[in-house]
Amino acid sequence: MNNVTHLCSIIQDMVLIPPHQRNSTVRYIDYASVTVHGLASLFGMLENGLIIFVIGFKMRRTVITTWILNLALSDFMTTASLPFFTYFLAKGHTWELGTFFCRVHSSVFFLNMFISSFILSAISLDRCLLVLYPVWAQNHRTVPMAMAICMILWLLAVLNTVPYYLFRDTIQRQDGRIMCYYNFLLYSNPTSSNEDNFALCSQRQYAMAVSKFLISFLVPLLLIGFCYTAVTLKIRRRHHRNSGRFFKLMVAIILTFVLCWFPYHIFSLMEAQAHHQKEMRPVVWKALPFVTSLAFINSILNPCLYVFTCPDFLSKIRHSLKSVLESVLVEDDDLFSRRGTLRSTASFSSGLPFLHNRWFSKRNRKCSRRSISDVDIQLN
Repeated sequence: MNNVTHLCSIIQDMVLIPPHQRNSTVRYIDYASVTVHGLASLFGMLENGLIIFVIGFKMRRTVITTWILNLALSDFMTTASLPFFTYFLAKGHTWELGTFFCRVHSSVFFLNMFISSFILSAISLDRCLLVLYPVWAQNHRTVPMAMAICMILWLLAVLNTVPYYLFRDTIQRQDGRIMCYYNFLLYSNPTSSNEDNFALCSQRQYAMAVSKFLISFLVPLLLIGFCYTAVTLKIRRRHHRNSGRFFKLMVAIILTFVLCWFPYHIFSLMEAQAHHQKEMRPVVWKALPFVTSLAFINSILNPCLYVFTCPDFLSKIRHSLKSVLESVLVEDDDLFSRRGTLRSTASFSSGLPFLHNRWFSKRNRKCSRRSISDVDIQLN
């Protein structure tokens, strides 16, 4: 825990903020906040744990399920860290779990931020290659390759999370409460002048705010946009539909990711600018807790999207969650093979001499209609 005299100026102002008056309205807001975060953490862990169990142990491993499994693992880690944030709120916005766990807890949040954007980018690039270079994808797009890519992405996410672990610290407020927050003067010379400390704080916070905005949001979003634009143009040239279930699922996940994380990045950049513009500090301090909670919600919404993008959800959920996920996370190879089998069967049947038999013709038309409707269900 650090001395107030060796802190960035913006953190010194946070230390001196007086506590809220504990009137009935504030108490009700605190109780509601603790309740909502507690229920969200419980629901998030249950749904992400269920998705991991079904995809990891009950479904056939494919490239698509490999991507979604790693995304669900990241979301589970984040929702598993929410109870500790709920405990922080319940104790009156004071961190009582020590400096080490403060760093670990914050690192999980940023790890999820990086790995989610990396995996969404990988999925988008995978879809792009599958459509633009189908022959190459057929020969090289394998589950072991997808698993290896996921391991590399996890490693990159961990490396990008290291600075957030190193610069996290517990800082005591004037009223005795403890913050778990950035301390950008760690690992610096304690005898430096105020001007040097101010410059160092500003430089480090700008570097981290801009880098996480670029690496975990803007660059992945541009890559995702490029990939899906290329996919859409290619599919339109072929006069094929692009409204498959997995396509709809990915659009929903990406939109949710943008809506949940964009406000957080905006206020992080504003916080860095608040080093120089003190009038921005009260706005940033009030908004950051809300936009951080919104970013947490992304990990709770994803499992709902996996399931509710499945048509006839209510009827299928009665049978099993496995059938719901299988109908959404269907591999493109499976669709192509089923479509090809249907066409081959139809062409073979057309050459049979006994098709002129009236009874067999009616039976064949009934079977064909059933087969075609089954394929349409898979393609929607």
